[in-house]
Amino acid sequence: MAQELEIEFKNLLTKQQYEHLLQAFNIPEDAIHRQTNHYFDTPSQAIRKLQSGLRIRQIGKYFECTLKEKNAEHAHLETTDELTAEQAKKMLVGEGFYAQEVAKRLAHFNIPLKNLAVFGSLTTDRVEIPYRDGLLVFDHSFYLQCDDYEVEYESKDAIKGNAIFDEFLQQYGIEKRATDKKIARFMKALQMNKEQ
Repeated sequence: MAQELEIEFKNLLTKQQYEHLLQAFNIPEDAIHRQTNHYFDTPSQAIRKLQSGLRIRQIGKYFECTLKEKNAEHAHLETTDELTAEQAKKMLVGEGFYAQEVAKRLAHFNIPLKNLAVFGSLTTDRVEIPYRDGLLVFDHSFYLQCDDYEVEYESKDAIKGNAIFDEFLQQYGIEKRATDKKIARFMKALQMNKEQ
């Protein structure tokens, strides 16, 4: 189990900007790894109402469950438990909850585990690159007939990280866009699908 404060900055990209960055950083095809996030909430969206997100992430044969709680504008408190493939499979079909530390945090917010259910999945092709005391991430995500591209910068320091990220966007001629977290973009797409 790990609990850490994640400070990240993100910006949506066009497909052309994303492809340009892959070229500029000489990213080979085999450096891109695929991960899938399976999102959970209660029918009353108790987790969303806390401006938080709950997911099981699968990368190959590795599984983890993470609760992300909004802490500040660019910061989230993340509580993560590693899971076996069997535990993850059971959680995804509503047969138990095996992420003990995450369960403690949910209990803190009086969210009953039995009310949790998967409401959707999002797959991302991701590249991670060490960059100026932080981590630069290029993502191509697909979900619900949507495709989007984004760049993220993870930093240990909110002020320095913000300055480095702004400089990066300027250097590559990328206009700054207000960018929601993946789960929020997924929820918007889900809502639009329901309204059609």
